[in-house]
Amino acid sequence: MSDLINDLKGKKILIAGASSGIGEACAKYLASCGAIVYISARREDELKRVLSEMEGENHKYYVFDYAQTDKIEGFVKNIVAENGVLDGMVFSVGVTSTRPLKMIKPEYMQQIMNVNFFSFLELTRVCTLRNVFNTEKFSMVAVSSISALFGNQSKTAYAASKGAIDASVRCIAKEFHSKNIRINAVNPGLVRTAIYDTFVDNSGDSKDAEDILKRQYMGLIEPMDVAKTVAF
Repeated sequence: MSDLINDLKGKKILIAGASSGIGEACAKYLASCGAIVYISARREDELKRVLSEMEGENHKYYVFDYAQTDKIEGFVKNIVAENGVLDGMVFSVGVTSTRPLKMIKPEYMQQIMNVNFFSFLELTRVCTLRNVFNTEKFSMVAVSSISALFGNQSKTAYAASKGAIDASVRCIAKEFHSKNIRINAVNPGLVRTAIYDTFVDNSGDSKDAEDILKRQYMGLIEPMDVAKTVAF
């Protein structure tokens, strides 16, 4: 049933990282709001499952690894050639990282930034190219993290990658507002996802999780809570 507040009937939206967690919730909620959703991620079996659980018709899934930043442009252009220009994009790709500074060597940092930030920047760049986005109105939302705003020990790499998203979003918003392109980032705290389970299970992180939850007046939030914010 379409949400009257977030009525997205007929809007074509690409979701990067839609096979689980927040990305999956976004796919299901945006579909329930009437959008035509193109979900993408690495795991085909999970994409098929998510697709089967989405309301509405004409949704499609595309298997793609966003770590292959040099192939993002061709991937997106193929989707547009097949389906027409996009009305929106959601970036929900990311890997978590819990590692003390002494273990963050350049090659490791490169891996984290490649998945969490460079892929976002390249996908955003491609979505702003001519004949890719709806020139009347186009909106992009990146799933960032509260880690970009508040630090925790051993979260340097992860927080830096999310902070890079936030900083770039502010610049991109000013650069493209005259072209009817809007971009925002959402910064969830702890969300009940597989990443949260990994965070709690890692040695020393359980106490960190408890401290963060004490600061979250809503407690541990659900992926669908974030999805509704993305849709808005």
